[in-house]
Amino acid sequence: MTWTEVLALLAAGVGAGICGSVAGLASLVSYPAMLAIGLAPVAANVTNTVGLIGSSLGSVVGSRPELRGPVQRHRLLELTPIALVGGASGAALLLLTPAGGFQKVVPFLIAGSAVLILVSPRLRRALDARRRRMPRGAEERDARTHLSARVGMFAVGVYGGYFGAGAGVMMLALLALATGDLLIRANALKNVLLGVANSVAAVGFAVFGPVHWLPAVLLGVGCVAGGYAGPAIARGVPPAVLRTVIALAGFYLAVDLFLDAY
Repeated sequence: MTWTEVLALLAAGVGAGICGSVAGLASLVSYPAMLAIGLAPVAANVTNTVGLIGSSLGSVVGSRPELRGPVQRHRLLELTPIALVGGASGAALLLLTPAGGFQKVVPFLIAGSAVLILVSPRLRRALDARRRRMPRGAEERDARTHLSARVGMFAVGVYGGYFGAGAGVMMLALLALATGDLLIRANALKNVLLGVANSVAAVGFAVFGPVHWLPAVLLGVGCVAGGYAGPAIARGVPPAVLRTVIALAGFYLAVDLFLDAY
């Protein structure tokens, strides 16, 4: 590798760490950087996943204020095992099957997630109003909402381990709708859960996949710095603005992947 490529990967790592911790779009920066240094698509995918462990580490440390409290701990205890199993399943699928299977549907999944992020407050208010109108004792029938969130978490974990691009947007949309919490707190949960899914996938790739270690390490070093800075940046942005920025970035990634696939 040339020094220009080394510096470019470090810079891409910082950018990916910020984008990943704020918007769940680390691969928007990091995956093209892997392709730009000449890696084949599958090798770029697995190397990128290993390098993005740095983004997860930095963003989780940076998100500690939003992860405090019994409610957040309960959510993590409930959803972390699901994300872990999903990420492991996705990594196994990637190692055993061709990686092109998701390419044509992924842009639509990401675009749909961006729309959900934009309208999640309105949808959540509608769900809360529906629950208030439910007769006494009907809460058990409404448990499917929680089940659907767990199923959705598993599905996003599988996708994150298999392909990854845009998985953070999908997970953030799911958590924003399922929890009804502030976007920055849902984003902190996303940083942990996506980090779990990516990390277990990265372990599988490290053992069985075509990882290029020098690019992965360089990307990871930059990601730690960017991931740590991201939550602090997000705290200074009004929720409506943050939601709009994330959604617009998601639409951009959806269009980019659509053009690649079609």
